Amino acid sequence: MSADQHHNHKIRTLWLSGVLHAFTHLYQIALIPLYLLIQRDFHLASVGQATLLATIMGLAYYLPSYPIGILADQVSRKKLLAFGLALNGLAFVGLGLAPNYACAVACSALAGLGGSFYHPAATALVARLYPVGTGRALGLVAIGASAGFFLCPIYAGWRADMTGNWRAPVVELGLLGFAFAGVFYWLADEERGPAPAATRAAPVERMFPTKALWLFFLAASFFFSLRDFAGSGIGSLSSLFLQEAHGFNLKKTGFILSGIYVASAVSNPLFGRLSDRGRIRWTVLLLVLALSLMAVFPHVSKGWMFAVLMAYGFFFLASYPVVEAAVMESVPDSVRGRVFGLFITAGGLLGSLSHWIVGVAVKKLGSDISSPNGYFFLYNSLALLILVSLVGLPCLHAIRRREALESHVASGLPDSALRAPLSTLE
Repeated sequence: MSADQHHNHKIRTLWLSGVLHAFTHLYQIALIPLYLLIQRDFHLASVGQATLLATIMGLAYYLPSYPIGILADQVSRKKLLAFGLALNGLAFVGLGLAPNYACAVACSALAGLGGSFYHPAATALVARLYPVGTGRALGLVAIGASAGFFLCPIYAGWRADMTGNWRAPVVELGLLGFAFAGVFYWLADEERGPAPAATRAAPVERMFPTKALWLFFLAASFFFSLRDFAGSGIGSLSSLFLQEAHGFNLKKTGFILSGIYVASAVSNPLFGRLSDRGRIRWTVLLLVLALSLMAVFPHVSKGWMFAVLMAYGFFFLASYPVVEAAVMESVPDSVRGRVFGLFITAGGLLGSLSHWIVGVAVKKLGSDISSPNGYFFLYNSLALLILVSLVGLPCLHAIRRREALESHVASGLPDSALRAPLSTLE
């Protein structure tokens, strides 16, 4: 294969991965504008049972991430991605046709399982395709997530408002995802990477050679899980806040929620590329600005809500490709699938609980549920979690330094060779 052909195949696979990313994440938030309709349709005792569907989907999405990561280090990442989306789409069709709440729970779990194939396989695939400029490449793939996040609340709210039920958008989105799984399998290429020996060695290579590295990794995973909890929680909290405290209908609620995601199509590749010259300082800037806007949101007038959520999403969502690049660059390619699978398991499990916990917290507001003032404490609590999550950054930095030091000692390189691999993380 010529250099030009290889370059074109890389770009095509990158953009196809971005579209698949869109489907993966739109399924995660498709139910958020529909909670109250789901509650009425299944005659549920509280909205917490409706938000529980999103939590179940999230738990099933993240629990298998580590075993999927093991597979991603051993078998075709392209095939894993296509299979996962096909399963996700079919499960969503089943969810939209569910005759009762128990079936809806089962289909939500199956949809989450299908979605779990994406991140361990896709992040490792992209990092191998683009060993240089990893942050920029992951930022470009994240445009897909931005598009899915942005379009899904608008579409789900509009279709549910037009048809009078929540099932139509769910079934339609499921069918579209199943169809694109076939397109991805047909057009995407297997990644080109290091010698096959590196891949064959992956099953026996340890993820981290020392206990200290394990402790730093687990600490980083925990602290960034607080960011994920807050990020997931603001979607469900804002959906209920807009409908209960401000009386917005489904269509308007979906439109305002889409503001979280629209600007991230610009910020993800922008800050992903900028972070290639310094992961830590860009992550701090992004998350501090995001948490400030999160705390401000419930105080603004209705006319400013979309703009404030858009600014929040511009900064918050851009932190994901930056942190993902930092994680990928901290470990060798042969263990990236497992490392990232375990990393998002920790973050995802806690993040997924946020939908249910937020639903329960809103119910406990009692008479304050219809007053914007009742929500101030909840938004401030989520903002505080983002602030605490920044402790994960020095943990990732410690992993990068120690991994580089071990490599440096093993290879007998001079001291001057140690500094270069660390520059992007600082």
